[in-house]
Amino acid sequence: MNWETGWLEGRRRLSPDRIAVVDGETGRRWSYDLLYRRSVRVARTLSAMGISRGDRVAFLSPNDASVFAVIFACERLGAVFVPLNWRLSPRELNGILEDAKPKVLAFHRRMEHLAAELSALAVVPYERLDPDFPPETEEGEAADYPSLSDPAMILYTGGTTGKPKGVVLTHGSIFWNSVNTILSWQLTAKDRALSCLPMFHTGGLNALSIPVLHAGGTLVIIDRFDPDKVMDVIEREGCTIALMVPTMYHQIIRSPRFADKSFPTMREFLSGGAPCPREVYQSFAAKGLPFREGYGLTEAGPNNFVTDPSTARRKPGTVGKPMIYNQVRIVSEDGTDAPTGSVGEIWLRGGHLFDRYWNNSGATAEALVDGWLKTGDLGMRDEEGDHYIVGRKKEMIVTGGENVYPAEVEQLIADHPEVEQAVVVGAPDPKWGEAVVAAVVPKEGSRLTDEGLRSHLRGKLASYKIPKSFRFIGELPKTPVGKIDKRAVLRLFAQKESSSER
Repeated sequence: MNWETGWLEGRRRLSPDRIAVVDGETGRRWSYDLLYRRSVRVARTLSAMGISRGDRVAFLSPNDASVFAVIFACERLGAVFVPLNWRLSPRELNGILEDAKPKVLAFHRRMEHLAAELSALAVVPYERLDPDFPPETEEGEAADYPSLSDPAMILYTGGTTGKPKGVVLTHGSIFWNSVNTILSWQLTAKDRALSCLPMFHTGGLNALSIPVLHAGGTLVIIDRFDPDKVMDVIEREGCTIALMVPTMYHQIIRSPRFADKSFPTMREFLSGGAPCPREVYQSFAAKGLPFREGYGLTEAGPNNFVTDPSTARRKPGTVGKPMIYNQVRIVSEDGTDAPTGSVGEIWLRGGHLFDRYWNNSGATAEALVDGWLKTGDLGMRDEEGDHYIVGRKKEMIVTGGENVYPAEVEQLIADHPEVEQAVVVGAPDPKWGEAVVAAVVPKEGSRLTDEGLRSHLRGKLASYKIPKSFRFIGELPKTPVGKIDKRAVLRLFAQKESSSER
């Protein structure tokens, strides 16, 4: 048996009655024993449906304990878990399903209407996999757990061409990210972690959730973010650690109730997904609360760095030093290591890296070089060895922790019969980090409006991808070599903002 991949069985053996997952909204609790037994039953049902090693199982669900039952059931069978982003449109989701070709698409009952618009070989409600009554008490059949090199998950992320890429994480990728996180972040069975990031993202699954379960701690999950609800759940459940994106923290510090909160059980607040505004650091520091941020991506962990709260207070914006079991390079344009204080591309190496892009060997070859992942993100290292994220070589826009790739949005805007050209960029935004904005060249005689374009995009794109602002212009600015000058486009929106403030 491969105990590295069958660790839930070991965790259940050591602490069967310890609470594994708490639904922060309903208070429902799953012990490690119950989580294990439910995963066994889901595995049995999937096996009876013909699911075996290497088959893909897609799951459409909000944040719910059932996500983990399906993950561990897939692990037991050697099947590949494919979580679906329920914020995407049916058109976008069907594109992902066509690429992944799952044998089964299971869905949470709250996703029934969206699931009805999707195409898959078999579409079944979760209750069919795991009927809502106490699971049987027998141990179940002996599992033939997969090896660390076998694929465990395919997580879909955007690409610069607008076509989603399936990031294949092996059981080894997840195992080493988990071990690395437990040791570097000092997670223990005493930790009670709040998770409100969506579990179709690596941030929701692998940044904190799976490592906390691996350590024997308790995971408190929230489906829909609300700042006051989050603060209440942290207090009620005695949470010790939490991971959120800057937009969430921005809403928390804006809540009138934040001033009265002391969070006595919290040992650490973590931020990820985008650079965190200094205002958030200052608000937590003023209350004496430990706060730090990290950096990662679906293809690497996503955890790569660690810093202590005292360093984070002294150096706002640092993500710290590499974790125990991974390496980091800052690489100059000529391929050499950038000197201290100089900006270069972040390269990562370690057992936590992804294996490949699903059905995309070309993109895999571009990203992985001699065991190193070229992230496309820019960073620097200071004289004390602490790292900072300073920008992106990629054109990806990060808005409220969600990734948006301009080419996909540009293409759909250009499909409008009255649009001549369009370019999409990310403009700085105090709430969202970046806001998706678009400069549009209308066709002659057009009467295009902001609302008309938004109406055109609704149903084709997730809401967070639809531009928050449009600028109608006669010609797109270009560089001397004839390429669209995106910096100049950004300046147009900066001018528009300045004019509106006068």
